[in-house]
Amino acid sequence: MTEKFSENNENNTAEHADNHEIENNKGAHKINKMGTMPIGRLLLSMAWPPTISMSINAFYNIIDSIFVAMLSEGSLTAVSLVMPIQMLMVSIGAGSGVGVNSLIARRLGENRREEADLAASIGLRMGFVNYLIFAVIGIFFAPAFIGSFTDDAHILQSGVIYLRIVTIGSVFFMFQLVIEKIIQSTGQMVPSMLITLTGAIVNLILDPILIFGLLGAPKLGIAGAAIATVIGQICAACLGIYICLKHVHGIRIRLTGFKMNWQIIKDIYGVGLPSMIMQSIGSVMVFGYNAILASSPTAVAVLGIYFKLQSIIFMPLFGMNQAAMPIMGYNFGARKKDRLMETYKKALMGAVGIMAIGFAVFQIFPRELLFLFSASENMLSMGIPALRIISLCFIPAAFGIINSTIFQATGNGFYSLIASVIRQLAVILPVAYLFVQIDGVTTSWYSFPIAEIVGLILSAVLLRRLYKTKIAILDMPLQESRM
Repeated sequence: MTEKFSENNENNTAEHADNHEIENNKGAHKINKMGTMPIGRLLLSMAWPPTISMSINAFYNIIDSIFVAMLSEGSLTAVSLVMPIQMLMVSIGAGSGVGVNSLIARRLGENRREEADLAASIGLRMGFVNYLIFAVIGIFFAPAFIGSFTDDAHILQSGVIYLRIVTIGSVFFMFQLVIEKIIQSTGQMVPSMLITLTGAIVNLILDPILIFGLLGAPKLGIAGAAIATVIGQICAACLGIYICLKHVHGIRIRLTGFKMNWQIIKDIYGVGLPSMIMQSIGSVMVFGYNAILASSPTAVAVLGIYFKLQSIIFMPLFGMNQAAMPIMGYNFGARKKDRLMETYKKALMGAVGIMAIGFAVFQIFPRELLFLFSASENMLSMGIPALRIISLCFIPAAFGIINSTIFQATGNGFYSLIASVIRQLAVILPVAYLFVQIDGVTTSWYSFPIAEIVGLILSAVLLRRLYKTKIAILDMPLQESRM
């Protein structure tokens, strides 16, 4: 069950902008569509590939958890406890991939193809190094990690089994993340989507077979869910390697016969490290919240279910985010204030619409959503108010995410980092801890909407500052704006 909902969320500015830089360098006679196409149509045309790709991942994560929940509530709790590590795997792997993507695209745009090839080759080696980090965690620290949250023997054993398999077997997943970004760096989004789809389909097919022992296969329980995930990752990575070798033009990957170049590694992490930090914040938040809820395994399971379900709602929003970011960035660079702000407004309208639908679903159908995970009466009594309370954060989150998009698109990613840290760490965890101590678990769920409202206010202040200092002056002549 690969947690990729944090991947591709707020960290692809350079990736998309550089892809379009490649298009521009193919010929000066080409007109970049980001500066001319009607904004509404442009947003939709650029949003659908990442939306489909991320939604596929969200969907199969949900199905995976549904099968695990059929084993027992304890098994679902165990998988929920592993989730922060899986989110961290995505953060490190995808962050490295974003850095590789950006460097390859820039070198291709500069016609420095040998350096682009070397960046791709080094990127794969870095993927292996990332794998070793998590393999060590799985081999040596799995019991200590799961044991820090629970002393229930079944949850502890199940969690250790699941964590060890997904970490020790993650080498292909780390390769997959880098390969997808290498392919995207050449401007090809659809092959990347097919790679993700392949892994998801294989996982979905194998999940019930290996978990429940269908078609003559052994009944492996929670280990079967983890093995199905790893096999899906192997298939996805193999398809990615095949596409890279046979169908991606302009990039030649070597596995041997080259030396590590520290300047290239520095350039990769110059872009990739901020991406890793941004995505890792979510992992730290889930880790901390699980620790706050540790005395109630059912509450931990409910939190895990929420994150699975909310990913389906948030994925179209993140697709809008990825489409809007390069459009904003291009028009900011081209000093086209009207197109920049039109993109912001239309992306915000779309985001609010998406989240309003999600809010309505969580308010009206919380029982039905929980029944997908074989919820017991105890889980229903805790989970129904949880989904209704937490979903109050959806519409404020739409504002926060689109504000973060314009921050990154205009080169002010530090604003996004500030907002994320305040929202996910400085507010949500202390408030949740305080509310648990005062009035129990149910009240603690209000920490989500409170954190999003604080984040919205902060991002609005930062946006006002950005507009006054960098956007409003776009109408001025260039030399005058620099005075």
